[in-house]
This record gives sequence, C-alpha cells and structure tokens, in this order.
Amino acid sequence: MATKTSYYTTMITARETTLNVLQALETGKHRCDYLLHRALESSALSRTDRALVTGLVNGVLRYRLQLDFIISRFYHHKLEKAAPVMKNILRIGAYQIVFLDKVPDWAAVNECVKLARKYKGERMSKLVNGVLRKLTPENITLDLWLLEKEPTERLAIQYSHPEWLVARWITAYGMGKTEALLAYSNRPPLFGFRINRLKGSPEELFADPELAGALHEGCSIENFFLSREFSSFEHAVIDGYLSVQNPTQALACLLLNPAPGHNVIDLCAAPGGKATFMAELMQNEGSVTAVDLYEQKLEKTSSHAEALGITIITTVSADARNFTPGSTPDAILLDAPCTGTGVLGRRSELRWKVSPAMLLELVTLQAELLDHAATLLAENGTLIYATCSIEPEENTLQIEAFLSRHPEFSPDSDYGKVPAEFLSGTAESGAILTLPGEHPGFDGGFCQRLRKTSPMK
Repeated sequence: MATKTSYYTTMITARETTLNVLQALETGKHRCDYLLHRALESSALSRTDRALVTGLVNGVLRYRLQLDFIISRFYHHKLEKAAPVMKNILRIGAYQIVFLDKVPDWAAVNECVKLARKYKGERMSKLVNGVLRKLTPENITLDLWLLEKEPTERLAIQYSHPEWLVARWITAYGMGKTEALLAYSNRPPLFGFRINRLKGSPEELFADPELAGALHEGCSIENFFLSREFSSFEHAVIDGYLSVQNPTQALACLLLNPAPGHNVIDLCAAPGGKATFMAELMQNEGSVTAVDLYEQKLEKTSSHAEALGITIITTVSADARNFTPGSTPDAILLDAPCTGTGVLGRRSELRWKVSPAMLLELVTLQAELLDHAATLLAENGTLIYATCSIEPEENTLQIEAFLSRHPEFSPDSDYGKVPAEFLSGTAESGAILTLPGEHPGFDGGFCQRLRKTSPMK
C-alpha cells in the first residue's frame, strides 16, 4: 500500500507540473523549453517523473488540435469557450489515454479529475470525469471521423498543425511532401552534435571510454553526428569538445566557407552556434564579430566560445539594422529572425504561435536587415542570408525582392563546402532549401549566397 501511495503522489506532482507549464504558455511570452526547465529545476521530481512531464508537455502541445477534435466529440459544450485550465486538464488526460500505453487509463482519468477539483471545483471535476471515461479505443474512431473532412482540414487534424499553414505548404510543396514534413514534425527530434576540431578529431572523441559506447548515428556533414540522447554527451559539451547544433544550421556556414584570416560579421548571431562553427572552420584565425540585440544572449555566445577554445569572436550588442563595423568585412552571415516553420518539431508550441500577421511582420524586418547588410560590404564581398523557415516569402521571394532593390548584388553559385546531396533539385543559384525530414535528422531551413558585384549606386 505504501508503494501505491508513493506512486500516486509522484504522478499527481508530475501532472500538476505539466499543467503549470501549459498554463504559463497560455499567459506568458517565454518559450516552452525555458518554462519547462524552470519548472523542473524548482521541483523535487525524480528523473522518471521529469521525463514524464517533458513528454506530457511536448505531447499535448504537438497534438493539441487533434486532442481538441477528439475531446469535442464527447464534450457537450463548446470547448473553445471553456476556461484554459479546463482545456489543458482535458488535453493532459486525453493525451495519456490516446498516446501513452504505459499509463493506465483509469490512473490518467483519476489524476486529471483531482486536478479539476483543485483548480475548478467539484462540478467541473465531474465533467472531466465524464468526458475522459468516454475516451476508449472503441469510442475513438479518428479515421472515420476524418473521412468527412476536406483534405487540408483532414491533414491539419491528423497531424495537429494549423490549417492555414497546411494549406500554404500544399500550395508550395504538394500533398506528398506536405504530409511527410507534417509527420516528421511530430516525431521526437534527434540531438545534433558538432565535433570541435580545434580540440580533437572524431576518432579521438569516441576513443574516450565514456563515449565509446554512446549511441549515435552518422551524419552526411563532416564532424557532425546525431543521437536520441543528450546525457551521454553532456560532459563533452561542457568541456568544449562538442557543440549542440542541428546539421541544417551548419549549411549556411559551409556555404560561406570562411577561410583562416577572414573578417566575418554574423548578424543576429545569438546564441552563437553559427559564429562558433565559422570560427572553427577558420581554424581560430581571423575575426568573427557576433552582433545581436540582446546582450544576455551574447553572454552565452562568449561563454560557449571560451569552452570551445575560440578566441577570435567579438560580441557586440546592437540593432543589426544600424550596426556599423570598425572595418569592412570580407563576408556577412545574416541569420535572420523568422517564423521558424522549419523547426516546429523542435519547438512544440511554435506551431500555435506563428500567424499570417507574424509572417508579414518578419518579412518586413528581414528586408530591413538585408538592406543594411548590403551597405556594409565592399565590392566582391559575400552575403549569406539564412533562416530556419520554409516559407517562400521569407526565403526565395525575399531574395528576389532584395535583388530587385540591389542590382549591385547577384546570386553566387559557389557552394563552398556544402555536400553535393544538398544541391540536387536546387532551383535557384546559390540557394539551399531543406524541408523537415527530407534528410534524416535535419530540420528545415534556407540559405542563399550572394556576391556584391559592383559598387552600390
């Protein structure tokens, strides 16, 4: 009996922590990973329960639209009018029942009923109990329910993405590619790791007895690998032998291919993954100026560079739309703020935060950043524009508009050290687009290489 009491106590604590994170996302502006980290650090949860909370938070966020669709079949009121705390309690229960085989349905129901009683009173706890007890495999016939839907709505519900976004992707990439990237965005993402060649080779890294048996898989980009676990490599990250970086983020740096001794500016640089990789490619010779609006984020860039043994990065807190360097750079990498639609699988809440209005706002900001970057380069200077978006307005259409405003620039077909497999199907000169899941373990993203071919008029 004591064991059962302990089990239920930890389960309640885990579920309530999950609810607190989901509620904080409803009302605040912080990212999910920040809120989750803060909640777990301040809790006394065991490692198992921390994993449960992480799984519940990300699972509910990924499948929110599908969960709401299922719940609405058994909730005899308008679910959209329910209090946010009620919706999140029902989602937590429904996610466990529908997706988690290891959690008994009755346990999921009972604990959510207790949460409803605590936060909304006895009457609402009975409503939660009535709804969740109807969620059985016999009663949930999702495939049949979706037959009556149009293809765009069906995919949106099935893969739990906003319908407006699904419609855009079908138009841009077709039904088959859209369904593939939707499915990929719902899979737990792999960790990407970059081996710091300033401190050792891959062979030397994995000769370490602590890492020799660590599960990982190869990657088509040299000195990168992928893994489903982080803890085995945590010490190597802390000691500067590894950086955490999805290999898609490396493509812009390989496209630029900076040489030792070059003077490079990284605009909108924080948290600094591209700046540190470029410094490694430059063999820590030359200079990289990492510019970002937020000084606190740049502090992380500096501390990570120090751990990696990099000494050529200088951080500058400034607005990249009016930053003036002390000297003319050889190249600029503009890692522009974007909707992040290429990394929805890594940021579970982002799919519900991005909007058409946000897209329009960011397109305007990106154009301003590009226009200013153009003024900082001399003739024959190189400009790399990069996003973690797969939206044409932020990528190819943004570049087309830039070139129409800046005839002194032209696309540069020099692909640097980008592996050949990423060049197949490239429609635009100097451009690379990766869709989520198109290459195993790779996020979605875009980068374009441009050269300043004549003085600015």
